[in-house]
Amino acid sequence: MKPRETKKLKQAVILAGGLATRLYPITQKTPKALVPVKGRPFLEYELDLCRKNGIEEVVVCVGHLSDQIKRHFGNGKKFGLRITYSQENKKLDTGGALKQAYPYLNEDFLVTYGDSYLDVDWQAAYKFYKKSKAKGLMMVYMNNGKIIPSSTSIDKNGYVVEFNKDCPKPGMCHMEYGINIFSRDIVNKISAEVFPLGDYFNLLAKDRQLVSLETDVMFYDMGTHEGMKRICRVI
Repeated sequence: MKPRETKKLKQAVILAGGLATRLYPITQKTPKALVPVKGRPFLEYELDLCRKNGIEEVVVCVGHLSDQIKRHFGNGKKFGLRITYSQENKKLDTGGALKQAYPYLNEDFLVTYGDSYLDVDWQAAYKFYKKSKAKGLMMVYMNNGKIIPSSTSIDKNGYVVEFNKDCPKPGMCHMEYGINIFSRDIVNKISAEVFPLGDYFNLLAKDRQLVSLETDVMFYDMGTHEGMKRICRVI
């Protein structure tokens, strides 16, 4: 008898509620998700990646100027997806925004950022995650502090030992890539209301439940004016 095939990952969560101050003055009146890149709102490119990777449902965590995002994308039908919105009415940070989206989450889901363009195989990452039997997966990039300070320690078996974005430690070689997969049952295990996504990483790492998957595909984000220039060269 053939082994049962791992079911497909169906849901992605996109964290798109920030103020995007690094893109001022553009984002004072336009949310980052709608900032045009080569004539299209940036979030449309991320939705393209969702479809390319077999995603069917998208939860968009929104806050700043969210009405504009909702009007443009609606229920997602015209983009070939089902879109649900989790509204952030005060600043919750990335982890708090994900926790607030709990009622909309599937058993397993992918999390990415609303300013990132990460053209890798999401379903392959999901199969790796399921095979590991961990509660979370962090895709990582071997950075060695060259692009930004490296923030992640990984043990010899590929499990994340520590994530520290604020105070990276000597010996940290990897950075969080921006593609993460979680089990829904860990989302309410942090009692705080306002906290960064990194708190989930360390919660899982403490119990050796955050497996890493390294990629050598360069990451791109449009969260700064320089990033906008770079991303225009690859999209």
